[in-house]
Amino acid sequence: MGTVALDGARPRKRFLNTGFLVVLWLCLAIGVVSLIVLLVYVFVQGAPAFGPRLWRRFPSFDPAEAGARSAVFGTIYTVALTAAFAVPLGVGAAVYLEEFADRDHWWSRLIALNIQNLAGVPSIVYGILGLAFIARGPLGLGPVILTGGMILALLVLPMVIIASREAIRAVPPSIRDGAMALGATKWQTTWRQVLPAAVPGIATGIILALSRAIGEAAPLIMIGAFVYVPFMPTGLDSKFTVLPIQIFDWVARPQAGFSQLAAAASMLLLLILLGMNAIAITLRNRYRHRW
Repeated sequence: MGTVALDGARPRKRFLNTGFLVVLWLCLAIGVVSLIVLLVYVFVQGAPAFGPRLWRRFPSFDPAEAGARSAVFGTIYTVALTAAFAVPLGVGAAVYLEEFADRDHWWSRLIALNIQNLAGVPSIVYGILGLAFIARGPLGLGPVILTGGMILALLVLPMVIIASREAIRAVPPSIRDGAMALGATKWQTTWRQVLPAAVPGIATGIILALSRAIGEAAPLIMIGAFVYVPFMPTGLDSKFTVLPIQIFDWVARPQAGFSQLAAAASMLLLLILLGMNAIAITLRNRYRHRW
């Protein structure tokens, strides 16, 4: 009787497994097809407006004359500030947590848990935090480019720390043991052996984190970043805008020309993101170590 029941359960189990696999493939197909349709629509809609004027001209109320020069350079400056804040802090925190901190201590586990939780916090929460403490509140910097860089740095900092920790953890312990057996100190081992070996993974994580920062609009809108900036940023206290905010502004306008400009700016943003991801893949493949 037990054998008969087992034989009868096998077709049902195979049917459930097959059905679950079909559902998974169907979900994947829906996601891929939706993405392809969206990309095709954006490229078809934006192709007529895509060209040098997009990054040579400033925004205008006339769609035939408008461009996104201030948004393009505002994006570059903001991401540069984000990297300047997030990379040293993130890599330094990862080195400390992996190489110098006591992993078994309760506060080390608490810090690691909070970093993982912060990586999943919605970006609008960072916008509220930046509005309360950076744009206003104690610092009171206002909606300037320095504020945007600091908020985006807070946003991507957990990702940089997590990626850097994984890259450092992937370096074999034998590298550390060999260096210290030859008389190197803990810091010399970390600086001259561990970090150079972990550079591909760290660089990949940094570029992917900055790719996320480029596409963020919600936290910058929250602090009051401008949607119409007809001039170039001149310093850390300059008013600014970025490509996602410029796209958001153009999409809200009723003229058809602005819809084409929004699609063209989306194409430019996608090309920048693809370029950054291509750099990350190249770095990972070129400098990857096989231990």
